[in-house]
Amino acid sequence: MTNKEIITNLKDSLIVSCQAYPDEPLNSSFIMARMAYAAMLGGAKGIRANTSQDIEEIKKLVALPIIGSVKHEYEGCLVSITPTLDEVDELVDSGTEIIAADATERLRPNGETLETFYRKIREKYPNLLLMADCATYSEGMKAASLGFDLVSTALCGYTEESKDSLRPDYHFIKELADNCGKPVIAEGGIWSRDELLLAKKCGIHAAVVGSAITRPMLVTQRFAAIMPGL
Repeated sequence: MTNKEIITNLKDSLIVSCQAYPDEPLNSSFIMARMAYAAMLGGAKGIRANTSQDIEEIKKLVALPIIGSVKHEYEGCLVSITPTLDEVDELVDSGTEIIAADATERLRPNGETLETFYRKIREKYPNLLLMADCATYSEGMKAASLGFDLVSTALCGYTEESKDSLRPDYHFIKELADNCGKPVIAEGGIWSRDELLLAKKCGIHAAVVGSAITRPMLVTQRFAAIMPGL
């Protein structure tokens, strides 16, 4: 598919995030691939995944566009989602259709700014689809003006500037959808159908749901927390 077709096919769709942290029981490329396969059978039109290993396994089973990232922590740096060109290269090699990267105001490794990072990607991969993971409205607007193809609300609540934000932050989502001029992907804190419907009414292009579907340990914790003392 062309880039335009990929974005068009994601319109009004559910994207399921299939990611597991290293300390979680389901942290396995084999398991994430089957999670993605189950999501596809359930009606998902896209998958969000982390690491080239997971993406390569998912692609063996799933014929859906993948929004990929590589989380890599560098000493002294708060940016961990696709922080350098090395991670971009890795994702390109894995065949990822859309690459997601931290697009907050925080500096990247070696003090690199988002503008410099974005320019390096475009110089090397001019036709690559890029999604900006943002935490605030100003970051989303800046990412759109730089030329990111999609803007995501994934980092809202995870940065110092957004730590007091609600998740999902519907005001943030709607303001971006109304004003940034790029397809907005609502992501973060969507745990129910009602929350997803509210996000949809904000004018989003698509939505990512992860923990509520693919992280059973967290789902169990939410139910188990209700029971003590009853």
